[in-house]
Amino acid sequence: MITFYPGPSKVYPRVADYAHEAIRKGVVSLNHRSPGFMAILKETIRLLHEKLEIPSDYHIAFVSSATECWEIIAQSMTVTTSLHLYKGAFGQKWMEYAYRIKPPIILGEADVLCIVQNETSNGSQVRMDSLADFRREFTGLIAVDATSSMAGIEFNWELADVWFASVQKCFGLPAGLGILVYSPKALERAQVIDDRQHYNSLLFIHENFAKGQTHYTPNGLDIYLLLCVLQQVPPIKEVAEMVRERAANWYQFFKEEQPHWELLIKDKKQQSDTVIAVQGSEAAVKSIKQAAQQQGIILGNGYGDWKTNTFRIANFPAIEDGEIRKLKEFLRSWRPEAE
Repeated sequence: MITFYPGPSKVYPRVADYAHEAIRKGVVSLNHRSPGFMAILKETIRLLHEKLEIPSDYHIAFVSSATECWEIIAQSMTVTTSLHLYKGAFGQKWMEYAYRIKPPIILGEADVLCIVQNETSNGSQVRMDSLADFRREFTGLIAVDATSSMAGIEFNWELADVWFASVQKCFGLPAGLGILVYSPKALERAQVIDDRQHYNSLLFIHENFAKGQTHYTPNGLDIYLLLCVLQQVPPIKEVAEMVRERAANWYQFFKEEQPHWELLIKDKKQQSDTVIAVQGSEAAVKSIKQAAQQQGIILGNGYGDWKTNTFRIANFPAIEDGEIRKLKEFLRSWRPEAE
C-alpha cells in the first residue's frame, strides 16, 4: 500500500534496514546511561542542529510525543496562563489541555503565546512572516507546535522560544518520539518558575540532557533511526524547496484538473505546504477513499469538523515522486458514481 495519511505516514524506505541494523548491533539493548547510547544521543542532537539549522544556543530534548510538550509548556514555562491562536482541532485541543493545568484568567495578561504552525486537521499554516508579526507584538514566550512541518519546511527558529514536533510525519519515522527545541529565554523562564513536581518538568529534562542523557528510558530505537535518517537527508533548505514545489503542484492540480473537488483552504497565504486538505460531498469523499484503497492507495481521513467531507494528502519528504504520480493518475481517472 502507498500511504498519504498525514501521520503516522510513510517512513523512509531505508528505515527497515536501519531497524534491522539496530537489533543486529545491539543498539536497542543499550542502557540509556551507557557511553554507547550517550554517543548516539549526542550525535543525533548535533545533526538536528546541523541539518535543520537550529541555532547553537537553542537546546534540544527528546520526549514521548508532541502532545507531551503541551503539558511541559503549561507546567514549566507558564507563570499565569497562555494565549492560544488556532485555526483547527489540534490548536483547540492544545488550548483545552493547557487550561486544565493553568486556567485562563480574567485579569492580567497571558505570558505564553501558543501557535500551531501547521494545522494538520485542515491543511492550514502560519507562515514565518506572520510569526514575525507575533514576535514583534508579544512580549512573553512564544511556543509553536510544528508537528506536521518540522523537517519539512524551513523555520526562523528565533521567532519562537519553543518548537516541538513528533517524528511520524516530516521526519519519515515510526511514531513514538517527540522533539522539544527551546531557547535560552525559555530555560530562564523555567528556572524562575522552578517547577520540579513532575518527572517531565523542563528543569529535570534539561539537567539530564546537559549531561548527555535522557531523563527517562527513551525510545532508543527511534532515536537511532532518527540518527540514521539525519545522516541520509539533505540540509533543510533542499528538503524545503522540494516540499514547496510539490505543494505548489498539488494546489495547481486541484485548481486546474479536479472539477469534482475544491481546496478546503482557499487563501494561498494560509495553505499548508505539507498537508493538502480537499473538500467534497460526504458521499464523494467516502467513495474516493474506498476506490483509492482498492488501488493500493491510502488517503488521509478528514478530522474534527471536517471529518466526513474532506480527505487529506500528506506532502512529506519521505513520499516519492513515483507515488505522487500514481495518486494523480488515480485522481484523474476517478469519477463520482452519479456520472
